[in-house]
Amino acid sequence: MSKELVFGHQSPDTDAIVAAKAYSYLQNQLGYDTEAVALGEPNAETAFVLNYFDEPTPRIIKTAKDEVDSVMLVDHNEFQQSVSDIKDLTITHVVDHHRISNFRTDQPLYYRAEPVGCCSTILTEMFDENKIDIPVQLAGLMLSAIISDTLLLKSPTTTDKDRIAVKTLAEIADIDYEKYGIEMLKAGTNVAAKSDQELIDSDAKSFTMGGKNVRIDQINVVDFEDIDKRQDDIKNAMATEAQDKNYDLFLVLVTNVLNSDSRLIVVGDPVEAVEKAFNNKLSQDATMSLPGVVSRKKQVVPPLNEALS
Repeated sequence: MSKELVFGHQSPDTDAIVAAKAYSYLQNQLGYDTEAVALGEPNAETAFVLNYFDEPTPRIIKTAKDEVDSVMLVDHNEFQQSVSDIKDLTITHVVDHHRISNFRTDQPLYYRAEPVGCCSTILTEMFDENKIDIPVQLAGLMLSAIISDTLLLKSPTTTDKDRIAVKTLAEIADIDYEKYGIEMLKAGTNVAAKSDQELIDSDAKSFTMGGKNVRIDQINVVDFEDIDKRQDDIKNAMATEAQDKNYDLFLVLVTNVLNSDSRLIVVGDPVEAVEKAFNNKLSQDATMSLPGVVSRKKQVVPPLNEALS
């Protein structure tokens, strides 16, 4: 059996990194030969998690065809979010919790998709289904991924399956998940240490909606003022990247992880679609208040896609 690489999406968040590690471990236990890799540097939150559990950072790749013929995808399926040469590879497995879009294969494959808050929640189920124990260290990583994706189970994407997985993993890892979760989320909000470019790229995903190229980034903070004082510089960085990468719309969702509110920064057109999507008006500085909005997957992408389509 030939070796396969397992990876999450570009600009990886904690779940993209952890899910790759968890799925690679599971598949290796089932007889496959896999390696978990990443499509970018871990962000501050993920770095905290890897350091906390003394877990090595995965190897970062730009292309995969020069190493393998087949790959397994986790936490994504859209080709524009994947490795640059994805169309030249055979995809044998996908485990994801996002919408399915711009995805096709020439051969049959294993595809597991569930509308849950985190890919690592699905993987927790898969370990149980295959009667394979989750190592303590890996349980801590997977717990961290679910906390990250669901904002400590406060996101509207959270399901009962996520809650069960958190309790199961916390018990295996012997961790007070609420205390640890707050510490972990705060670790990812040190925006002062990041450049404007790092802020707009650190958790960004690309989408095709209604024929438009849309880029959506999310920045977690504990105080909106951390971004307010840099807003003009951030918008300039967004405008430059939009021009360089041909994005029609570039949105940055700034989310306060403590009170579960967000502000949207918008660059590009059509702004009317953004206003329609959220039934709200942009202010003169091209921002919009979005109380209660914390999930890109459930509260931003679907209404925006509908408005643009």
